[in-house]
Amino acid sequence: MSFFQPQATKAAQKQSAIDPQHQPWVEKYRPKTIDDVSAQEHTVAVLRKTLTSSNLPHMLFYGPPGTGKTSTILALARQLFGPDNFRSRVLELNASDERGISIVREKIKNFARQTPRAQAVASDGKTYPCPPYKIIILDEADSMTQDAQAALRRIMELYARITRFCLVCNYVTRIIEPLASRCSKFRFKPLDPSATSARLAQIAAAENVPLSPGTAAALVATSHGDLRRAITYLQSAARLATSVAPPAPITPRDVQEIAGVVPDDVVVGFAGALGIEPLGTGGGDGMDVDVDAGGKATGFDGVRKKAKAIIREGYSASQIIAQLHDYVVAHPTLTARQKARCAMVFAEADKALCDGADEELWILEVGLRAHKAIASDS
Repeated sequence: MSFFQPQATKAAQKQSAIDPQHQPWVEKYRPKTIDDVSAQEHTVAVLRKTLTSSNLPHMLFYGPPGTGKTSTILALARQLFGPDNFRSRVLELNASDERGISIVREKIKNFARQTPRAQAVASDGKTYPCPPYKIIILDEADSMTQDAQAALRRIMELYARITRFCLVCNYVTRIIEPLASRCSKFRFKPLDPSATSARLAQIAAAENVPLSPGTAAALVATSHGDLRRAITYLQSAARLATSVAPPAPITPRDVQEIAGVVPDDVVVGFAGALGIEPLGTGGGDGMDVDVDAGGKATGFDGVRKKAKAIIREGYSASQIIAQLHDYVVAHPTLTARQKARCAMVFAEADKALCDGADEELWILEVGLRAHKAIASDS
């Protein structure tokens, strides 16, 4: 079986180029060159030198999802081989689907043993290094079985002259040590908020989508350094905003609803029922709670009303406990003792919910015990 199928490749490329506006923005704005990769300066600086030396080692890219691992190696391969030779010189496999030893012995070995074709003249008029080797990209390599990884060791050694491997994974500890020792390791760190905001602003400007600073901050906060997730949320919010006439602006609340997180005002309202003074970031959440003259909830009845209202809105108990934990830990007016006692309550609740406990009862339990912990030290 030959892996060189120029006619099918040209047909696929033509089909994909028919209507690019229907592409997911994640694919549409995937970096075309390694210089377009966001916030991975060290890795980009090292790989940029390979474009001039044309000498590439086996590589291992690891880090959290959405940080640019696959995009980086694909962009590097395009810059090395150009559009004409890319399909014949690069084999990309997703090891989460094709992870058995049979794939290593058949598809990977057959591609690795073939001598690269001579460099062709680029159709776009540009000159590419086109070094005398091929690249095999194994995405999600941490999903490969132990036997498959062991079989890959010998192939990497036998065909190192004409084939380079790039293993892409989230958890480097799941790659066996003999395989990892054959590769140069590159760690991809989560994107910082400024890099994520800058990339989102570029995409929003290209798509003519108004993006307010508050909405951008909500995208950054809900994506947790995952640029792919942030771009997906932005596209979903843009489609939602343009589905009405006239188009509505994208709000932080829209982003939070799409991301599946509890809106800030709900978390702030629940925290207020526990006796935690609001920071002024949340507005009214539409849930009425009896308060005393000092502005704090009146104990059991107030906390129970909030817990019932949260469950009726359909919010996840695990999600609101996680967000309440972050809110409490970052709160400037609470003491270290209060935060520690609340954290113990959140930990017990998380364990109980993982074991299948009732969500409403544990939200009420968290509320009452946190209220007691805060009141006892105030």
